[in-house]
Amino acid sequence: MCDIYVKADPILYESRSRSLRIHGLVTKIRLENLFWDTLAELSGGEGMTTNQLITKLYDEIIAYRGEIDNFSSFLRVTCLRFLSLRQQKPGERFNLVTVGGFSPSPMHAASA
Repeated sequence: MCDIYVKADPILYESRSRSLRIHGLVTKIRLENLFWDTLAELSGGEGMTTNQLITKLYDEIIAYRGEIDNFSSFLRVTCLRFLSLRQQKPGERFNLVTVGGFSPSPMHAASA
């Protein structure tokens, strides 16, 4: 089982920092290349640049939560949720945290 994970191209988990402006302030975000690739795919599907998407996500999380302690982690979770939703079959229930509550996956339910 682990072969599919350990044989991944090391470039995918190499970290890379990018500087971008959010409302005129320059900030650096450090993510692994696979997450940058996923954000590029997500932003392209929305007709935006990656920087525009990141700014939009920042604005929305601030509007919803009022603050964000770890924006890089938020972006990683965003990528994982995007990939999970993309793999979801029509009518299938989404098993990750959703706005409004938590729906445990079968693995978590079995261990609880």
